[in-house]
Amino acid sequence: MPAPIYLDNQATTRCDPRVLAKMLPYFTEHYGNASSKTHAFGWTAEAAVGLAREQVATSLGAQTNEIMFCSGATEANNLAIRGTALAYQSRGKHLVIAATEHLSVLDCARALEAEGFRLSLVEVGADGLLEPASLVAALTAETTLVSIMLVNNEIGVIQNIGALADAVHDYNDELVFHCDAAQALGRVAVDVGPLGVDLLTVSAHKVYGPKGVGALWRRRRPRLPLQPLLHGGAHEQGLRPGTLPVPLVVGFGQACLLAAEEGAADEARIALLRDHMLEQLTTRLGGIELNGSRSARVAGNLNIAIEGVLAEKLIPRLQGLAVSSGSACSSADGRPSHVLAAIVDTARAQRSLRMGLGRFTSEEEVAQALDLLVAAVKAERG
Repeated sequence: MPAPIYLDNQATTRCDPRVLAKMLPYFTEHYGNASSKTHAFGWTAEAAVGLAREQVATSLGAQTNEIMFCSGATEANNLAIRGTALAYQSRGKHLVIAATEHLSVLDCARALEAEGFRLSLVEVGADGLLEPASLVAALTAETTLVSIMLVNNEIGVIQNIGALADAVHDYNDELVFHCDAAQALGRVAVDVGPLGVDLLTVSAHKVYGPKGVGALWRRRRPRLPLQPLLHGGAHEQGLRPGTLPVPLVVGFGQACLLAAEEGAADEARIALLRDHMLEQLTTRLGGIELNGSRSARVAGNLNIAIEGVLAEKLIPRLQGLAVSSGSACSSADGRPSHVLAAIVDTARAQRSLRMGLGRFTSEEEVAQALDLLVAAVKAERG
């Protein structure tokens, strides 16, 4: 059987061959520990990590000493949220996040809630976007942390983080604003200066890099205190102990370099393919509704509700396509999409399909995918 056409680029992306080529020598020839300071193997690894840190920082408009490498966005989100909550609990124990955040944010906040913190979930509009006034209305004198993602992993909407962060800091300039930008890097401009945030999360495998590595950006001036999640060494500013996975870090840096050089052109091409898919599905099938904002949306995301079908019955008919009905994290335990539940009714959520186009999606694959989708929907509709 031929491999299915991959349309799940929000779940993960293919590692770019150019990224892999940069990584391979650090598995074989240059296998030293970046913390080994007494010989050439360690020096070589340390230099490679330094370059990668600079590449990641540059992609964010940040300084190299503001980047902490982690195992991925989930760990970085947990370090940002739990680390901040514990460090600031003497000031207050109230956390504010959007109802549509990634589960690594939501579940971390709920775990803190079980430990005595208070959590407020702010509802978004029908387009998936959050209004600054709604966010500010949830703040109190006890609030210490706000966390809002830049690009949603399910519906692809782009929040106006600059306006939201300004509103929060106008309310209280001591509040910490964290942004999960894992789905944004390489897809939209991510510059920590204009965004006005204090902490920001990114991930390599969402930007055609390897799985198993991500980073947390922490504003340098003034430096925010954080409580570490793990203990065991002074690595990564004393906040993330453990030997760095040098090959993965090198791959992350190269992925960020390619995104900076090619991301805008990639996204322009991908947007044309996405719009073509939506137009063709609407014309050939009818009964297609787009979930989330049409304009404030990353190029590769197409999350649609299809009249007359249930996603759980449609997907088994799509053996030639790799698509989903929600995030990979939700599908792992069968939970329905909390993101769709926040913006549409249950019936529409059950009819929804998420497709993610990316750097390696071709016009030919889109044409084949359209034929497969149309045939499957017509068969399901009977």
